[in-house]
Formats: sequence, structure tokens, C-alpha cells
Amino acid sequence: MTVELRDLGEGDADWLVTQHGRLYARDEGFDDSFPVLVRQVLDDFIAHRDPARERAFIAWEDGARLGSIFCARSDDPDAAKLRLFLLMPEARGKGLGRRLLAENLAFARQAGYARMVLWTHESHRAACALYAATGWRLLRSEPKISFGVPVVEQAWEIDLSTPRGKNFRD
Repeated sequence: MTVELRDLGEGDADWLVTQHGRLYARDEGFDDSFPVLVRQVLDDFIAHRDPARERAFIAWEDGARLGSIFCARSDDPDAAKLRLFLLMPEARGKGLGRRLLAENLAFARQAGYARMVLWTHESHRAACALYAATGWRLLRSEPKISFGVPVVEQAWEIDLSTPRGKNFRD
């Protein structure tokens, strides 16, 4: 797979909102409030982005977008947030998720963050398995109703100074 990772560009935000809404409705049963949240996250990222501390990675191959991952600031200056990690179905199972995660963590480390946090759902089994395999620690798991459906929300964290966090590609 010859995939180029680009920063956020023209049309990417609209594509991300559309694909998140479409895929999460199809796969998770999420309602129309989910793409609204994705749009809010993107609008905030674009309006307040600090390029030294925040980055978007959009995966492209042969003129088509295949996925994304973002490193965003959090309320804690020592912690970055992993946001908008998405892989199109045709790109799954080929190592692209691992590559996006590795690039995102490397950027966060280079930007001076001590740790990275994320919020996800237990139903995202492949992503959660990737987090566990690459040194992330599950902090919290709790049942809720979100986006019109029952979910189990999870919070994960990785220490960016740990050897496993530095070398997880091996």
C-alpha cells in the first residue's frame, strides 16, 4: 500500500464529517448528532490550531482519502488528545491504522507532550486492540447512551516517555 499522509487540506473537513456520519450510522446506529459533534471538533481544531502542538494526518492513495488521525491539545498542557481516528473499510487490515497511530504518537512526542489521551467506544474492537497492543492503558469504561444508542465509553492513555510507547512499531 503506497499511502501518503498529508496535513488537513481543502475538502478534508467536509469529507471527515460525511464519512464519520455515514460509517457510524451504518456500523453503530449513531444518530445525526454524531456528525454534528465531528463538525464541532473540526471547526474548533481549524479555528484554534497551534501548528507546533497540533497536527492532522489524512491518508491518501491514488487520489482517494483512506483515513485520518489528529493530535490535538487538551486542557492539560502535558497531554495531547488523539482525535478523529478513522479508517475507510477498504483500508482496514493493511497496517494503515498502526502507521497513522505511530505517526500521531511521534508528532505528539516531538511536540513535547508527556502523554496522550483518547475517548472511544468498546465496540471499536480493532482500534481498542491496537491501543492495548501499543502500550495504551484503559483508564475508564462506562455504559452510557450516546448518539441515540447504548454504548460503553472508554478513556485510554499512553505515557509518551515509556520505551514501549517509543518503540511500539517493533
